[in-house]
Amino acid sequence: MVMKRIYSIDFTRGLVMIIMALDHVRDMMHVHAIDQSPTNLSTTTPALFFTRWITYLCAPTFVFLAGTSAYISCKNKRDVSQSRKFLLERALWLMILEFTLVNFGIFFDLGFHRFIFEVIATIGFGFFILALSLKSSSKAIGMVGLLIIFCHDLVPIIPLREGSIIKLVLAPFFDPGPFLVTPHSVFSMSYPPIPWLGIMLIGFATGKLFDMPLAKRKNLFLQIGLGALFMFAIIRFINIYGDPGPWSTQKNMLYTWLSFINVAKYPPSLLFCLITLGSMFIMLSFSEIASGWFFKFVSAFGKVPLFYFLVHFYLIHVAMLGLMFIQGFTWPQMDFASGTFGRPKGIQSGLSLWAIYFIWIGVVLVLYKPCQWFGKYKADHDQWWLKFI
Repeated sequence: MVMKRIYSIDFTRGLVMIIMALDHVRDMMHVHAIDQSPTNLSTTTPALFFTRWITYLCAPTFVFLAGTSAYISCKNKRDVSQSRKFLLERALWLMILEFTLVNFGIFFDLGFHRFIFEVIATIGFGFFILALSLKSSSKAIGMVGLLIIFCHDLVPIIPLREGSIIKLVLAPFFDPGPFLVTPHSVFSMSYPPIPWLGIMLIGFATGKLFDMPLAKRKNLFLQIGLGALFMFAIIRFINIYGDPGPWSTQKNMLYTWLSFINVAKYPPSLLFCLITLGSMFIMLSFSEIASGWFFKFVSAFGKVPLFYFLVHFYLIHVAMLGLMFIQGFTWPQMDFASGTFGRPKGIQSGLSLWAIYFIWIGVVLVLYKPCQWFGKYKADHDQWWLKFI
């Protein structure tokens, strides 16, 4: 059975993937990417803050829609065993991909001194758990997802003794952090899998909503999105639970607002999930009736998410190395082993923020034709390996 495309998913996923490229261009090429946090209100500017903050939409939308796509794919399989096989194969492939092509694309480090567990591995972990949960109802899976999202912020306050076995075992699943693998290599848990699993499980459970008539689900998505944003505003205003960093009054109203929306992504707090997923549902609602050239342009990326993800990292990284040479640095000055993507350590390099936006637009435009071609090739060819890209 050929799976019918849901164009609102393609558009929403494509939109956040375009935004994702902005974050990675900034991360690799901005002059202060190495020495300044864009969300540190004592040092950032509003423009830099929002350049980073808008990209918060990317990972949760990507993970959520991966769960939704898993539901749609499994619905079209003959039986549970076939669906489980599909998810387990996909999970294994994504794990391998994360620690090979993706990690190399991020660091360009032939010595692999740093392994990083990020969004691709997180999705792989989620597919593995979903494969084991397929006999459960989508409602039960969704309830577990909600329980994780609303309650995982309680884990840090559980009184576990420092150095206890339970704490050592649980920590990597709930909290980000580095782990020394060898004297010369580090494993970094950037996306602790349990909090992100909650997002994927809800995405899987939401898949059945796409069986509803278009007008009905459009209104429902809008209601869910607005409800999540309203819940965010109430919980954030109370300022007791939902995020490890409470908001506070700042030097002016703009910075106070930045403090209010400055929520934690690592791991994704309850408030982070509410504001990002609420925004995603609103995007899904409006994209149900979207059309025209912009819709087609954006959807071209959303149809081939993994292809885009892999290629955009390599393109941005090669462009960054070209920038280093243009700025007068030589190959021996490049530092690939310490996590700076090759940028010389201790020496200022990179571009100002306005230039980052020009590079970002260029990257997106360059990738459009390859993504459009690959999407058409994938649609026209029924080859086994295409389901993995």
